[in-house]
Amino acid sequence: MGNPLLSDRNVDFLLNEVLDLPALLALPAFADHSPETCAMYVQTARKVARDVLWPAYRPMDAEAPRLVDGAVKVHPLMRDILPRLVEIGTLTATRPPAVGGAQLPTSVASLAHVYLMAANLSAYCYVGLTSGAARLIESFGSDDLKARFMDRMYAGEWTGTMALTEPHAGSSLSDVATTAKAQGDHYLVKGSKIFISGGDHDIAGNIVHLTLARLDGAPPGIKGVSLLAIPKLRDEGGTLMPNDVSVAGMIHKIGWKGLPSLALNFGEQDDCHGWLVGEPHLGITYMFQLMNEARLMVGLNAVATAAVAYQEALEYARTRAQGRRVSSKSPAQPQVPIIEHADVRRMLLRQKAIVEGGLALLLETARQQDLAEHGATEEERKAAHLLLDLLTPIAKTFPAEKGFEANALAIQIHGGYGYTSEYMPEAWLRDQKLNTIHEGTSGIQSMDLLGRKVLAGGGAALKVLFAAITSSLARAKTAGVPAAWLAPLETSLASVRDVTTELASLGADGNGEAMLRHSFDYLELFSTVAVGWQWVVQAAVAQEKLAAAHASDRDFYEGKLAAAQYWLLTEVPRVEALAALCRSNEDSYARAEPAWF
Repeated sequence: MGNPLLSDRNVDFLLNEVLDLPALLALPAFADHSPETCAMYVQTARKVARDVLWPAYRPMDAEAPRLVDGAVKVHPLMRDILPRLVEIGTLTATRPPAVGGAQLPTSVASLAHVYLMAANLSAYCYVGLTSGAARLIESFGSDDLKARFMDRMYAGEWTGTMALTEPHAGSSLSDVATTAKAQGDHYLVKGSKIFISGGDHDIAGNIVHLTLARLDGAPPGIKGVSLLAIPKLRDEGGTLMPNDVSVAGMIHKIGWKGLPSLALNFGEQDDCHGWLVGEPHLGITYMFQLMNEARLMVGLNAVATAAVAYQEALEYARTRAQGRRVSSKSPAQPQVPIIEHADVRRMLLRQKAIVEGGLALLLETARQQDLAEHGATEEERKAAHLLLDLLTPIAKTFPAEKGFEANALAIQIHGGYGYTSEYMPEAWLRDQKLNTIHEGTSGIQSMDLLGRKVLAGGGAALKVLFAAITSSLARAKTAGVPAAWLAPLETSLASVRDVTTELASLGADGNGEAMLRHSFDYLELFSTVAVGWQWVVQAAVAQEKLAAAHASDRDFYEGKLAAAQYWLLTEVPRVEALAALCRSNEDSYARAEPAWF
């Protein structure tokens, strides 16, 4: 087999040894499932990823979608891929039976879908975006809208998008200018959107755009934005007719080549019909459901993109012979695989720590999503919701930012071959860069974390997180994880608490600019701690299992412990320096005048 995309053993470890799947399946919402059905879904996705999506990655990367006579033509392989993804249930894996779903835990579906993302991110995103858009209608739409749009989207007959961004506004959703004028039971829409992924193609019967717009008479700002469903084709007496949605241009991207990104115009002929989703002026509130889910999907995208590159680099390091050991430089000695060189092992271990730590963080975040929606008690659901909100900006940003570094290391390990298009790592590096920008840049996520999430409810979420980390540290100590590995994380908790209190006081005093000046550094220190927590969890499990493990499993668990040691002793100590920087209020870039640059 070629590139396995991810380590199957690691996925099984997370699913069966870290997640505590039996406890999750004991919840009434998941009563129809067993560990066997969950494993079956992961295995099915794994097979489709390797057999169908992975062989299509290179052709789709080489032959991007084309705009022909106002319509987008995507790679013809997508005509076979989309039905296969629908067939295995990706669109409705976590949705209830009432809408045709299997109601699997989000955590299980995430582990399955990460294989699909690793194999061919562009191909997966057609269904990922559609599922998120359909769920908005499921959550907030009327029965008429569900029948009109949602049913066909969940069935895979139609696809969906999220149409938020406008050319003049970027990420500033309070400046949405697209308008919607009432006409009977629906609205006439006029405006423009940009960076709409999957906004037009030729592989499904229709496309439904979940779009932010302003109704006539809406108040200014965020509070005046509504959510509408706007199909590319509208139903006129059982016949699908053009709905005055046109492609204004195609965005030419460095990565995600198989998924078109477009500028769209609505209502150039004053004949674009849209249907209100939910209540007027609540569009941002509704859209946050999709945006938060999309942020977690981007985090999984990033982990997947780093993981497939790590697997490629690992195999290359094991098979590429070059040079000799430092202790034996005689040219008479055979060359050794480059994995024998210490610096290559350093790069591989860093990749492993980022990839497996990031995937564990996404799994934990998905578990909290399961508990927030389906937990046994109100108290459990509330605590999970707090933790889910807190972890979301981290789970989106860490895998993207550090994943880009991991992808760069994959190129470095390949040496001169790494930056050539004949080898795969350069393509994944291109793909990865998009993840730091999609669904809110890292800067936006950092302000969300520090300006909202850690302070909400008087720091209630922070208390829940610290209690979870403290419990994990206690388990690790009992399991026999060396105390020296755990000490930096214990120290960092006090640093995070103290610096958060100091920065919060600046905000309370009305100095929000100073509070947020180092929000990106705050996000990095918080992410380092969160991933450190996940390495403590994995180290505890590995240490518990090591003594009774068979030889092959011993290597796996020892690898886990080495990666945990690396992260806890080389990365977590940097939290102190980042905390000092945040509290210093160092103002170099803040005081720099535009002319100085």
